[in-house]
Amino acid sequence: MSFPERGKVYHAKIPGQPGDTKERPVLIVSNNSRNQYAHDVVVVPLSTTLRASPTHVRLPARAGGLPQDSMAKRELVTTLDKTFLTSGPLGGAITPAQMGEVERAIMRAIGIAIP
Repeated sequence: MSFPERGKVYHAKIPGQPGDTKERPVLIVSNNSRNQYAHDVVVVPLSTTLRASPTHVRLPARAGGLPQDSMAKRELVTTLDKTFLTSGPLGGAITPAQMGEVERAIMRAIGIAIP
């Protein structure tokens, strides 16, 4: 495939972060049919600062090609133009179980009650 795939990790420049010039890993969460045809993708930024939160999901090193343990910060879900993706994917997709955790955390972040 020649488009960003759901569940895979890419490096991106995230606009609107004052003074932040480094690339950050992001997880693609938009569906592949959208990713193929749209000019943008829906992503969740990842961080190596591991703070527990109901809207954070820990992804272990090697998941999606990550070099170290990271947190997916679901409350920061955003849409990026594909031109902001600078490299990737870093590896294969995260597991379906990990993606399910991410989806539930996104729902919590937007106020949907999760049993």
